[in-house]
Amino acid sequence: MTHGSDREFSMAQATLTNARRTSVDDVFDHLHEQIVTLGLKPGDRISEAEVAAQFGVSRQPVRDAFSRLANLDLLLIRPQRATEVRRFSIRQIEKARFVRASIEKEVVRRAAANCDATGAAELDAALLLQAAAVSSEDVAGFGTLDFEFHKTICKIARTDYAFEVIQQEKAKIDRLCLLGRDKEQRLPDLLGDHRAIAEAIKLHDAETAIAASVLHLSRLDQTIERILASNSNFFERS
Repeated sequence: MTHGSDREFSMAQATLTNARRTSVDDVFDHLHEQIVTLGLKPGDRISEAEVAAQFGVSRQPVRDAFSRLANLDLLLIRPQRATEVRRFSIRQIEKARFVRASIEKEVVRRAAANCDATGAAELDAALLLQAAAVSSEDVAGFGTLDFEFHKTICKIARTDYAFEVIQQEKAKIDRLCLLGRDKEQRLPDLLGDHRAIAEAIKLHDAETAIAASVLHLSRLDQTIERILASNSNFFERS
């Protein structure tokens, strides 16, 4: 009887844990999508109670989801004060770009050395899809294809592990990139950069590929300047 009761208790506990994990994931996924797509903008306040009511859950899973988002630098949680979508930090942007640029230089160099016919075909296919997204002005679609393009380069370079770091650093500035694409219609420029990088890789020209990659990353400078001028409230005060 005791063993049966213990087993029933463990099963009930596991069920509650799974339900709670699902609730946390649901809240996290929804808020993450809203933040990275700018449905929720930098500085917007979020109420724990309102989100809990929206999802029909207690405050605990919402609190856990908030904590996960804070760990990604997407939310700012302050005791006794309103939780808000984290504003952009110039220092964090510079750090993310430095780390990403350092890694991508070596990845691109290795991709140029290792690119074969299969890799070249994968790059060509990726560029065709990107061109279609640009023609249809599909900003979100292009963002997804941009993600896959850099992943493909890591695969060709045989440094799949490097993409994990690139992805982490890229995520920290994706909201800025989205603002740049949406407001400045920069998709054709980004596609041109990708074409230059891919062509140099296919020709095994590492230095040209690196130069094109550096130019690609530097395009964020103008985006930052314009957003600072038009929406300075999106940035943390220094």
